[in-house]
Amino acid sequence: MKLFTIPEANALLPSVRTIVGKIQRAHRNVSRYRDEVKKAAEAAEKGGGGVSAGVSYAQALTVLTGKINELEALGVQLKDFERGLVDFPSLRDGRVVLLCWQMGEGDELEWWHDVDTGFAGRTPL
Repeated sequence: MKLFTIPEANALLPSVRTIVGKIQRAHRNVSRYRDEVKKAAEAAEKGGGGVSAGVSYAQALTVLTGKINELEALGVQLKDFERGLVDFPSLRDGRVVLLCWQMGEGDELEWWHDVDTGFAGRTPL
């Protein structure tokens, strides 16, 4: 697991913002097929099923997966697609914590939380 200093995470934020924006768009595209995919899965249990826009759905999934992998390759953890919530693992007082940022927030990290408290435990840096 990569550990970030606050300056390292802040320097990466412009790239992260771009990637997360693409993840959000791709997630919305995949979500458009949710009902049709659910019906196809239910039909498949009975020996039939399929998605009429199967190729488009597969392409949307491929884009989403690729962007998530791109973010993870940087060492950044995606926590919520819709909110664009990400965490940067970091060290604070000798323990691993998560520097927390979400779409719509500023150009620098302002929050952190313990690994086990999640978003509800956000504390100002």
